[in-house]
Amino acid sequence: MRAILVFLGMLLTAPAWAEDATVTIAVVSQERDPVQPVSPLDREVNDEGVAGARLGIADNGTTGKFMGQRFTLVEQMIPKGGNPADTIRLIAAKGIRFVVADLDASVLQAAASDPQARGMLFLNSRAPDDELRNESCLANVVHTAPSRAMLADALAQYLMAKRWRKWFLVTGNTPGDKLRAEAYRRAAKRFGAEVVAEKEWTFKPGHARTDTGHVTLQSEIPALTQVRDHDVLIVADEASEFGDYLPGRTALPRPVAGTHGLVTTAWSAVSEQWGATQLQARFEKMAGRRMNAVDYAAWAAVRAVGEAAIRTRSTDPSVVVAYLRGPDFALSGFKGQGQSFRPWGGQMRQPILIAGPRLLVSVSPQAGYLHQGSELDTLGADREESRCRP
Repeated sequence: MRAILVFLGMLLTAPAWAEDATVTIAVVSQERDPVQPVSPLDREVNDEGVAGARLGIADNGTTGKFMGQRFTLVEQMIPKGGNPADTIRLIAAKGIRFVVADLDASVLQAAASDPQARGMLFLNSRAPDDELRNESCLANVVHTAPSRAMLADALAQYLMAKRWRKWFLVTGNTPGDKLRAEAYRRAAKRFGAEVVAEKEWTFKPGHARTDTGHVTLQSEIPALTQVRDHDVLIVADEASEFGDYLPGRTALPRPVAGTHGLVTTAWSAVSEQWGATQLQARFEKMAGRRMNAVDYAAWAAVRAVGEAAIRTRSTDPSVVVAYLRGPDFALSGFKGQGQSFRPWGGQMRQPILIAGPRLLVSVSPQAGYLHQGSELDTLGADREESRCRP
């Protein structure tokens, strides 16, 4: 009965200008090389991120139609070697002021810094770089993708709750791997863990799923992981070049966590609590596959704009942005708590899932990590730590 009354109230209070109230959101992606599958269970994904934005538009429309609002999505792709400014100027010429940025950090910076972008709000749905939330922050950028610091802090809280204090850190050789490793070191220091050993993965086994590659890994990984005693092996492998090969092959029988094994993530296909099953089912019906963390961040970005527009009953970008970045905004993100944006750095506060291959293990913040404002601010850079000066 309560739901019916709310529904009737929405109909009765819908604004008279409803027929022309349209909010257009652009999702901008960049052309990327295809990812080589590690497991025979892996499937090639050609619509990562964009599929999440499409579901977000559909969800916005479900509620918006009762308020007399419509939501449309414009999809743009930046080609390899293309100038991001060209795409932004094209979007600006269409009068679009909300951009979901499914972009790497350098491309996002170039796009959001263009003079044509000054009147736009960019919602970063991919780049985890902490620098974007600190020294290189921009006033017209917010982030629905969690930062590396958030992901590392979420893992550290869980490991400390388990009393797994001694960490062995294995790092890949990409720039992202180095930054993730630095986030783990920071988290260890912040929460009282100790990195007792570190090694860099330099081995190139060729195709590890072949007989030769398999035999080589069986000898190389035990040799690499023969270090002093530790509670857990932490892997920093954002490119997924080697992390999947570590569980079950290490010299000591220790759990693997980080980017592989026990992972921290904004979203996982194994999540089913807090109504997540409904979101999972809608996404799978629309996209024909399971939602991943990039899809979720794009969905959250589109939904954040929609939620702000619906709550304010406005299509005026300045009104929508002010509410979205204000203290009253909260997005129901199917993770048990309302999600809002930090005034510093523009990061969306959100719980971080700790997931195994088949089941959800835990959710951070962990019990006992208190904060004077929001417990979600125990993940990532807090106000006092922020170096954002837009």
